[in-house]
Amino acid sequence: MKLYSIAKNQTEIIVNHITVFFSYNTPVACHITGQGFFRTATKYSTTTTKHINKFINRNGGNDAAEKPQGFFDNLGG
Repeated sequence: MKLYSIAKNQTEIIVNHITVFFSYNTPVACHITGQGFFRTATKYSTTTTKHINKFINRNGGNDAAEKPQGFFDNLGG
């Protein structure tokens, strides 16, 4: 497991084949190897939306499927 502080209020945790992106303290997007990028369907602030878009674009994604917030909340098991 690796933890990366990307920028102020932006963090990534990488565990095996999953990268989970946090805006502030909330997991809001992820990349799963072989499946692609996913983003929360929950509407947060404009800043969090920008954080999510940067995460996806910075990692080579063009688009991300939406998933309910519970999907991200339960990625850790």
